[in-house]
Amino acid sequence: MDKKKTRIIRIIIPVTTFILFILIGEIVVKVFNISTITLPAPHVIVLALINNWQTLILNTGITMLESVLGFLLGSLVAYCLAIGFVYSPNIRLAIYPYAVALKSTPIIAIAPLLILWFGNGLESKIVMSALVAFFPVLVNSVDGLTSIETELIDLMKSLAATRRQILYKIRIPNSLPNLFTALKISSTLSVVGAVIGEFTGASKGIGYVINTASYYLNTDLMFAAIFLISLGGILFFYFINYMERTIVFWKQN
Repeated sequence: MDKKKTRIIRIIIPVTTFILFILIGEIVVKVFNISTITLPAPHVIVLALINNWQTLILNTGITMLESVLGFLLGSLVAYCLAIGFVYSPNIRLAIYPYAVALKSTPIIAIAPLLILWFGNGLESKIVMSALVAFFPVLVNSVDGLTSIETELIDLMKSLAATRRQILYKIRIPNSLPNLFTALKISSTLSVVGAVIGEFTGASKGIGYVINTASYYLNTDLMFAAIFLISLGGILFFYFINYMERTIVFWKQN
């Protein structure tokens, strides 16, 4: 099967599945006579999207900005720290347990503190997004930077390669598959972190829209907001996936 047909199939299957979900939703709501407040029919959600598209697009954009900036911040700090772990076991012993502890702490428990420290604006949401994006990148990057054949390192040393040359020519290229695996995970987690931050305290963003809609029992608007932020997360994930296929081309089947 050629690449063009494969791409078409990859588009047709999820689109068909989405249409089936829409049809099933319409049938279930109609057959069981479910209240719009409890579960609006798909066509009602579409109407909410159309009637509130400006507000939804604006606030989705704000949340995605927080997510992307948090993702970049958390991933950069994690990768730099992973390099530090490789070259300094003492740094790893000192910091790694606390990174695990941070990961083990529910983000919703940290959110009020971040609001208190960084305010109610974008900064606290970016930090929260960075925190949830941080750990997967750290763990996978350490594995990628260290899982190298000893013979290859010995060969580089026999050629009088410096530690910096080994890092740039061997360790970093070897870590890229692991890194992009983590980045795909963190891309979706960063969106979750930003939305949780907005739930805790915000005056804008898709989390704020969902909170407000929930207060006024506008369930159709809630579903419309959830749909848009989910779409934003999907696009973010596939952008990272595209970057992986472009940069780590030698690992593709």
